Amino acid sequence: MLGLRTVIYKVGDLNKAKEWYAKAFNTQPYFDEPYYVGFNIGGYELGLLPEEKPTVEKNDSVLAYWGVNEIEKEFKRFLELGSIVHEIPTNVSGELMVASVKDPWGNIIGLIYNPEFNLDKQ
Repeated sequence: MLGLRTVIYKVGDLNKAKEWYAKAFNTQPYFDEPYYVGFNIGGYELGLLPEEKPTVEKNDSVLAYWGVNEIEKEFKRFLELGSIVHEIPTNVSGELMVASVKDPWGNIIGLIYNPEFNLDKQ
């Protein structure tokens, strides 16, 4: 196993989602086609796929957490962009904190503050 490479979010309106995710993640897509939009987020792929049958009723069985330095600030910023609360910022151990929101298409976006995480430790 080499580790996480890509997180995909399915969306009902690819153009609106592309604009929303560009604001939410403070970056423009590096790949932009009608069938897929890709963003490079700190070396990891965030992909958007158009849904054939758009829905905001998405499954909660898998969560991907994006690392942040200021979880309360980022959580609030995502809400200001139109997300809704999925899980408020919660301390889960020591300094480790997690939170999650649902984007306008019902996808869960996890946020994590983990000062112990280091990609160099393998």
